[in-house]
Amino acid sequence: MTEDKQTADKPEPEIEVKDQARAEAEAEAVEEALADPNQFSEVAGDGDTPPEDLIAELEADLAAMKDQMLRALAEAENTRRRAERDRQEATKYGAVGLARDMLSVSDNLRRALEALPEGARDGEGWAKDLIAGVELIEREVLDAFGKHGVVKLEPLGEAFDHNFHQAMFELEDLEKPAGTVVQMLQPGYRLHDRLLRAAMVGVSKGGPKAEKPAEKEEGKAGDSA
Repeated sequence: MTEDKQTADKPEPEIEVKDQARAEAEAEAVEEALADPNQFSEVAGDGDTPPEDLIAELEADLAAMKDQMLRALAEAENTRRRAERDRQEATKYGAVGLARDMLSVSDNLRRALEALPEGARDGEGWAKDLIAGVELIEREVLDAFGKHGVVKLEPLGEAFDHNFHQAMFELEDLEKPAGTVVQMLQPGYRLHDRLLRAAMVGVSKGGPKAEKPAEKEEGKAGDSA
């Protein structure tokens, strides 16, 4: 037998001793743990606590977590709705500034046509063509307003509405109910349901007050009784 083979066949006593010592230490640790189960009370909970209390505590924690989850979902839904509303308003009213700036253009076109002397449209030549061109531009401006939701307010003969009209003066007119628009100084405009400019009007006074719808219904009910 060679020297190398003899060396390979020799046992390794140091390794065997270390493995045996580690195994004995682990066995002693397990025996100590089993002998003293109270050391696990901090993890498993107080052994004196009834199971019903533990269940109630867990249910309370579950209810609290569910409430937090529902609140978070509600807040997320509210945020989504606000963002959607802001998007719709931006789309609907995004042209407010441009529309207000274009009102003076429409006003000036109307003033130019109203300033024409009587019979100017009956003439011939370039003057007639110029007038027709101005009228065409005015119509195109009003058509462009209509496509984008801008509505011209001309409330002559209608009941005064402080939401869309601005009363500049009152006129004595006994033939019309008080509060009727009898003269218009400047038309108003609104973009969808948002006021761009109030109509400047004169309002009648002294006449009979217009009956409200509720008063009319009460009168009919009294007559039928």
